[in-house]
Amino acid sequence: MSYFLALDAGGTKVDYVLADDTQALARVRTGTVKRTCVDETTALGRLKEGLHELETISGISMEKVTRTCVGTAGQTIPLVVDWLRNELGKRVSGELLLLGDVEIALDAAFPGGGGVIALAGTGSNVAGRTCRGILTTAGGWGPALADQGSGHRIGQQALRGIFLAYDQGCSTSLLSAVLDFWSLESIEDLVAFANSKPYPEVSQLTGLVLRCATEGDSVASEVLHREGEDLAHLVILVMRRLLAAEPDHLPALAFAGSIMENLPPVREALIAAVHRKLPAVQINPGVVDPVQGALWRARTGTRPPQESRLT
Repeated sequence: MSYFLALDAGGTKVDYVLADDTQALARVRTGTVKRTCVDETTALGRLKEGLHELETISGISMEKVTRTCVGTAGQTIPLVVDWLRNELGKRVSGELLLLGDVEIALDAAFPGGGGVIALAGTGSNVAGRTCRGILTTAGGWGPALADQGSGHRIGQQALRGIFLAYDQGCSTSLLSAVLDFWSLESIEDLVAFANSKPYPEVSQLTGLVLRCATEGDSVASEVLHREGEDLAHLVILVMRRLLAAEPDHLPALAFAGSIMENLPPVREALIAAVHRKLPAVQINPGVVDPVQGALWRARTGTRPPQESRLT
């Protein structure tokens, strides 16, 4: 019997799946082990915790694993990939494949095939792949530079919308919702809190932005609509690159991440904007689970082509 380990190692959490050839035997989640996000002690503790839980639930030792596939944000950063390669190598047997998080998300939607995926959670990214396996991406440059449609951007733009409305003499229910969420008393308190270091985790505000939008708040609704359209712009860029490379193949679009799953106005605005430019694009239903793409890679052992980047 062969056993396969899959990890979706993001900047907020890690999903682990241990499986055999036909079924998943155990699945667990820990906080992130990404070394650019947490210190080595924290990362190592979480990795050990995740692997131990898999062994406990399945009864299968990590020494019996045939192949592991890890998809991680920051796969070009030596601190991230070298640490993962070293620490997993000490604790898990077999071959190790280290890929980007967008690659395993693509594999979850289009196993080994061509298509486009829009990922939006705490951060965001858009990735596409030709039928020959050549990858292209847009966005994904982090919260200071990009992350359109992400939880971070939605929270940040909601705060900016509050203060623009204040300057314009307009009201928005976002103000009272944010004050309540952070247990603040006044707009002056919010100014001080939002500008304090370390900066607050603004992605936590996405749920209340959705609530305010659903209740009819125009500022919240505009934030969600605009972020969906901004992410759609990246989707269209990627699709046009793929069409230039393969004119006879119009790629389908799939989604991954908590924003795509839980904030319908963002997803709906994105789809509408894409269809205005490319009406024939097929939209895959639901939201894919990226760790399933890592599991597909672990089971098949398929590696990306050496010529792996479309410019």
